[in-house]
Amino acid sequence: MKYSLFLFLLALLIMPGCHSHGEDAMSGTKVSTKDGKDGCCKKQFGELVCKLTTPEMDERKKTVLASLRKQVLDKEELEDGYRFKFVGTDSMINELTEFAKTERHCCDFFTFNLTMSGDTSALWFEITGPSGAKEFIGTELEL
Repeated sequence: MKYSLFLFLLALLIMPGCHSHGEDAMSGTKVSTKDGKDGCCKKQFGELVCKLTTPEMDERKKTVLASLRKQVLDKEELEDGYRFKFVGTDSMINELTEFAKTERHCCDFFTFNLTMSGDTSALWFEITGPSGAKEFIGTELEL
């Protein structure tokens, strides 16, 4: 019992400083800032949440994610995420690379893997992560 309490208190001490970005450090819930935006980070005790504000995430869903969704040729379920098939063009490589570069800043719990064949017939793009990432991909990214 004492050991569990010690670990909990230690976790609170070393937890990222989300409170300064609009999050209650004890409960892990987002709180509004003076400008009305959501807090930035809510990844606490295994909970996976994007660091974007709600308006930023909504805009991303309407633009970047909508574009990717339209171009998915096939989708395979993995134990810890999904694998998506796209056309093997250079422009698709660029779009997926840009997506991964941006996404790793707001959802740093994801792991990305891009596999391409030399004949440009197809690309496979994997998004995986820790427990909960698979559900996050379906509900938050809507992929």
